[in-house]
This record gives sequence, C-alpha cells and structure tokens, in this order.
Amino acid sequence: MSNTDPTDTQAHDRTRDESQARNRLALAVEVEDMKWLMASKRGRRVVHRLLSQSGVFRLSFHTNALQMAFNEGNRNMGNALFALVTEHCTDRYAELLQEAKT
Repeated sequence: MSNTDPTDTQAHDRTRDESQARNRLALAVEVEDMKWLMASKRGRRVVHRLLSQSGVFRLSFHTNALQMAFNEGNRNMGNALFALVTEHCTDRYAELLQEAKT
C-alpha cells in the first residue's frame, strides 16, 4: 500500500521537481561524457563506427518485416547518438568526418 496522499499537491510538485532535477543532471553528465569521448581521435573513431554500424546513413528497409524492425531499432539508437553528437559536439563532428575520409 502506498503512503502517497493523492490530494497532497505539494508532495506531487516536490516529487516532480526532484525528478526533473535528476533528469537535468543525467543529461548534463551524458553531454559531458560525449564531449570527452569526441575530444580524442580514438573516441571519434568509436563514434563513427557506431554511427555506421547502426545504419544512420542508410535505409532500414528489408522485405522481411522482422529484419526491417530490427534494422529500424538499430537506426533509432544511432539517431539518438547522432543527435547528441551534432547538438553538443558540432566542431568535433566535422573533425570526425575529415578523419573518416582518410
């Protein structure tokens, strides 16, 4: 049985605020981790490999629906990584592209 009073709006507000603070902290840590990873050539190689393997830059279509769903799941994870990199490490992403050419 829960000890939560559904009419205690202040408790709900505190819980919501605490949850939002935890989410902001988790995002800040994730962004700092990505900046750290993208700061080295080795890290950029890892990110490039993950983006390539996830299928971000190719279609996920397949005639087998289960295979296509699997491809789309991989692509979805790659898109999340791509968004994080391009939003927070734009200059490093340009380096990644230049290094990938060689």
